[in-house]
Amino acid sequence: MTLILAMLLDAALGEPRWLWSRMPHPAILMGRAVGWCDGWLNRGSARRLRGSVTMILLGLGAIGLGALLEELGPLVEILVTAILLAQRSLVDHVAAVGDALRLSLGDARLAVGRIVGRDTAAMQSSDVARGAIESAAENLSDGVIAPVFWFLIGGLPGLLLYKITNTADSMIGYRTDKYREFGWAAARFDDLLNLVPARLTALLIVASHAIWFDWPAIAAEAPRHRSPNAGWPEAAMARALGIALSGPRTYHGILTDFPYVNDSGRKDIGAPEIDAACSALWRAWAGALVLVIVLVLVFH
Repeated sequence: MTLILAMLLDAALGEPRWLWSRMPHPAILMGRAVGWCDGWLNRGSARRLRGSVTMILLGLGAIGLGALLEELGPLVEILVTAILLAQRSLVDHVAAVGDALRLSLGDARLAVGRIVGRDTAAMQSSDVARGAIESAAENLSDGVIAPVFWFLIGGLPGLLLYKITNTADSMIGYRTDKYREFGWAAARFDDLLNLVPARLTALLIVASHAIWFDWPAIAAEAPRHRSPNAGWPEAAMARALGIALSGPRTYHGILTDFPYVNDSGRKDIGAPEIDAACSALWRAWAGALVLVIVLVLVFH
């Protein structure tokens, strides 16, 4: 019941600005913890070992904090869980890109730049829409379904373990000279924790759009993605909307020619497809909520 109420609370309220303008969001605190470990341990030799120690320390701290918060009662547990879910804020951010695209391409580039890591200065309308929809699909898995899954598995300690791992991966899990060794453990552990949720997210998208006949194509395309997990929700979203995702994009001034996902889908896309992606986010979320309710009824 805790998870059901938390999902509903997050969907209704999202991220209240009045609260987070007065105090740091838990994600900010997690980022500070990862940054402190980065500054303290990412130096000298044996950096892969140091990065592994970092993840052990962060993971144990997250599990311990989760156990402590659980002892404070169900109200605290519901509030913390709702805060760590991101359904409403994800939909709001993606929808904002569609709204901006209706105003001007410049506004849209600024809006999509808040949710993607690629270069946006030369994006055309279809590039903006693809970026927003890809972010929607990937963050549905990372920000909603995976936290729900790990709460079901391990309660608040499981949820916090997932969130600190995902935060660490987003900060140090890069194949750069600075982080290739130190961030190895964060990246690999994040891949492991997202293994099931990413595929579950794809199943929820497929089920909520009744496109089971597309599953073989999704399963064939997903492993071609540069990420071992992100390809699953992205391939499912592409098929659900009948569009092509991924494709060429620019990072730090360098054009990378990624293959399209669902190459036969529409490539000339815009605000209407972003709206459809937001609808898909809610449909998948509703499917997840129904699944959680069924599990609660069966096991409790």
